[in-house]
Amino acid sequence: MTWKNALPAVRGKLLIDEPLAPFTWLRVGGPAEVLFLPADEDDLAAFLRVLPPEIPLTVLGVGSNVIVRDGGVEGVVTRLAGRAFAGLTLDAGAGTVVAGASALDNAVARAAAKSGIGGLEFLSGIPGTVGGAVTMNAGCYGLETAGVLTAAWGVDRTGAKRVFKTSQLGYAYRHSNTPEGFVWTGAAFRGSHADPEALGQAIAAITARRETTQPIREKTGGSTFKNPPGDSAWRLIDAAGWRGKAMGGAMFSPLHANFLINTGAATAADLENLGETVRSDVLAKFGVTLDWEVRRLGVQRTAE
Repeated sequence: MTWKNALPAVRGKLLIDEPLAPFTWLRVGGPAEVLFLPADEDDLAAFLRVLPPEIPLTVLGVGSNVIVRDGGVEGVVTRLAGRAFAGLTLDAGAGTVVAGASALDNAVARAAAKSGIGGLEFLSGIPGTVGGAVTMNAGCYGLETAGVLTAAWGVDRTGAKRVFKTSQLGYAYRHSNTPEGFVWTGAAFRGSHADPEALGQAIAAITARRETTQPIREKTGGSTFKNPPGDSAWRLIDAAGWRGKAMGGAMFSPLHANFLINTGAATAADLENLGETVRSDVLAKFGVTLDWEVRRLGVQRTAE
């Protein structure tokens, strides 16, 4: 009997050898040994309390900035879905928003704007969830999650529920000190009073800018590489001659040179190999090392 046959009972779902490609925006990758979809935070905590510590745990959000490798992901992958993790509570008087970890960043921005809570409009330009934004200090157009977050909470690898203030998370550019194996379940944000109509117009402007400068209708994963200090990844990729260039089924977008695209039949290996080739070329030509912003999860597929 394997560990997969001895998992504890849950109120959510436990799926064995579940394909993960459908859960990611790039639509590539192999299966999770076990995919756990908890019913709520208590279900998640109870499961983690008894999950053997040697079993790897991976957290998957909406899959907007993830390459799942073709060999799949070992251990347990947990994904928060459903109303239990996507709720929004807004207090216009206090200028606060409380959001579940699986709430879309765009939904948070739009709900805040409708309630007259300003300062969160930039979240409408981030293709992901609150949990991912908290983990990676997601941002765009010069603003970051750390600037509006007041606290976040979730469940650690032992099943204990914990709350963190923003100051405890060691935020830097696209980085936080989120504990290993921690699963965010919610977060609180603070904005400022503003006119809902003006906020709606600001979000519309962000949306229009994204539609004209980013390949948001394609199978993509957002920004592939972090911007190096004092420069931009897209400029370096473009200057190295990789805009619109393909390898297998993978391509760097002709519209935005820092966006990897699955043109239809890409494997995870195609995407990662193209990315690594570009990293090597940029380093050779400009002496700059590009760091991945897209998360790469799992193992490479072994030769038959």
